[in-house]
Formats: sequence, structure tokens, C-alpha cells
Amino acid sequence: MFVACDFHNHSCLSPCGSLEQSPAVLARLARERGLELVALTDHNSALNAPAFAACAAREGLSALFGMEATSAEEVHVLCLFADLDAALDFGGHIASLLPRLPYDPGLLGDQAVVDADENVLDLPDTWFCAALELGYNELCADAAARGALVIPAHIDRPMFGAISQLGFLPEGPYSAVEVVHQLPAGVSLGYTVITGSDAHYPEHIGRRPFGLDLPAGWNSGGKVDLEAVREALAAGLVRLPFAP
Repeated sequence: MFVACDFHNHSCLSPCGSLEQSPAVLARLARERGLELVALTDHNSALNAPAFAACAAREGLSALFGMEATSAEEVHVLCLFADLDAALDFGGHIASLLPRLPYDPGLLGDQAVVDADENVLDLPDTWFCAALELGYNELCADAAARGALVIPAHIDRPMFGAISQLGFLPEGPYSAVEVVHQLPAGVSLGYTVITGSDAHYPEHIGRRPFGLDLPAGWNSGGKVDLEAVREALAAGLVRLPFAP
């Protein structure tokens, strides 16, 4: 069965996103717009994943948790888990690799940790959009070793994609690569290609989903079978919003 998926979405924790985009708004609008399997991927942090887990369950939405991590070379990489604790543990690891830069929320944007009912729990003073003190290859290897789906984000964008930042897409432990537009043949090196909304504002939610052919039982007891997702991606069982 093809499942409507979107693996790239932000919340009010991402300083470049809208404060209106709480985990509750993300879950509600994702369901209303026909999505079934959705990931929350704030910049370098999973602190809003607990709220998203609760909101997704409330909306009958299947969820993945993780982040859009930024390597030392300023390449964005989606790191996704089905287990909330695993995502939070990886988030703690990533937090230890963030430089402690001066952070002015008035200039750079607020970073709100909230609960499922949009109550503000914390306003962290570490800037989450900074590049990590960890190289691209090491970042991908670390995430893969912890069992994450590793997906280089928007590899065809002129900023923060592997090709723009590194000059090429290196081989790596990827479950897929994410694009914004259809790629010329060969650019993806044979890795499965997906799309993602990279939603920072409510109006962005559901703008670039993809279909993934998942087996029966891919979501059991409210938890996503990450290995079923990994295997479907590896097999290329993807339906894109544009022709392959």
C-alpha cells in the first residue's frame, strides 16, 4: 500500500521557522492535507519530538522523530528514528557538538520548546542553526551507527545541500536522498530519491510529499516499523510528485 509521506518538517523550535508552527499545528495540518507518515526534523535538535509524538497520536498520524543536522561543511542531513528515546539520545549527542555562539533571538529568531498544547516549556539559548563540530562523513556514519535513516537533504539546492557545499554527492550510508526538483540522470548515484516539504510555515505543510509502498503491519501499536521503511526505500518503492 502506498503511504503518503513527508520526512522534512520544522516546528517553532527552528529559529528560521514560524512560531505559529507548533507540533500541534504540524500534526493537524498534515492529517488534514492527507499525509500519513510524517517526520519532525528541526535544526540540530529533537526537543520538540515529545510534543510531536503526542500530537501525532492525537491526530491518528504515524510519526518519525529526528532532526536536520548541519555538518561542519554546512550540509544538511535528515536523521530519522521511529523510537522517541533514540531521537532524544541522538539529539543530546548533537547538542554536545554545537558551538556555543552568541545568540540573539531578536536577530536570529526564537527557539521554542513546547508541549502538545502549545505551552512554552523552554527557550534554549544555544543557536540550533549553527554548523556542528563534526564533518559530513562522520555525521552520516554516527547517525547510521545509531540506527537512523540517513537522508542528505535537498541535495539540489544552491545552499546547504551536499552538491553545493561539497561539489558532489559522496557515497554514504544513505537510506535515500532528498531533492526539490527532478535530477538529471546519474546525479543521485543510484540512491533512492524522495521529496520533502521542508516546511517552516503552516502553508508549507504537505507541499512536496512522496508515496512509499509499505507492507501490511508497517505501523503496529502506534509505532512505525523503521526497518520496513528502510527496506521500502532501499527497494525504490517510491512514488514522486514528478516523473522519475
